[in-house]
Amino acid sequence: MISPHAIVQASDVPSDVTIHEFAVVRAGARLGRGVVLHPHVFVGDGVVLGDGVEVFPGAVIGREPKGAGATARAVVFERVVEVGAHSSIGPHAVLYYGVRIGEHTLIGDGASIREGCRVGSRCIVSRGVTINYNTAVGDRTKIMDLTHITGNCVIGADVFVSTMVATANDNAIGGLGYSEAHVQGPRIEDGAAVGAGATLLPGVTIGAGAIVGAGALVTRDVAPRTLVMGVPARLVRALAPPETD
Repeated sequence: MISPHAIVQASDVPSDVTIHEFAVVRAGARLGRGVVLHPHVFVGDGVVLGDGVEVFPGAVIGREPKGAGATARAVVFERVVEVGAHSSIGPHAVLYYGVRIGEHTLIGDGASIREGCRVGSRCIVSRGVTINYNTAVGDRTKIMDLTHITGNCVIGADVFVSTMVATANDNAIGGLGYSEAHVQGPRIEDGAAVGAGATLLPGVTIGAGAIVGAGALVTRDVAPRTLVMGVPARLVRALAPPETD
């Protein structure tokens, strides 16, 4: 069902797609079977939505990034967005060009994912989360409400990042301009967890299976399977090895 009040310029739209009133689908977009676009959704050219994807009101899929002459980093992007099958994009979420999302992934209300980002399958990017440029997120990872993931960050699989976590990528706080050599975000390895309100400074590594306590300030690498807490974060204890079948 396609509302007569929708603007659909794409060709070869499957017959079982639902497009509600005032949604816009530009030429060059591709929609899978059973896609549902709620009112006021924008889908740009070059966007590919897999089977069963649902996009809720006001979401923008395919925003072109603009530096407006204010950014030190050159804005480079690929004019494509891919959203894997059966994923859900919440109201007023914004996916920039150059973003790829895996299958069965939930993007929450008002989340924003910038160019060059990859988010795996069966992930949660919760309400109000911002993921900046050139960041990779592994499968089954959960990033909770109002967290900011900085540019040039790497997050592994099965990671849990709690609410209101802050990450940074520039120890010079913009004073040296932009270069890939010194502007690097944290690396959070597989199975790690970061507590609510923690801050991860540029370039630190959170080792596999490690836990960062709530409110901690991480200024140096955290070894795998350890618990750190405090400001600055200090080792509390080693963690037991994971159980095996």
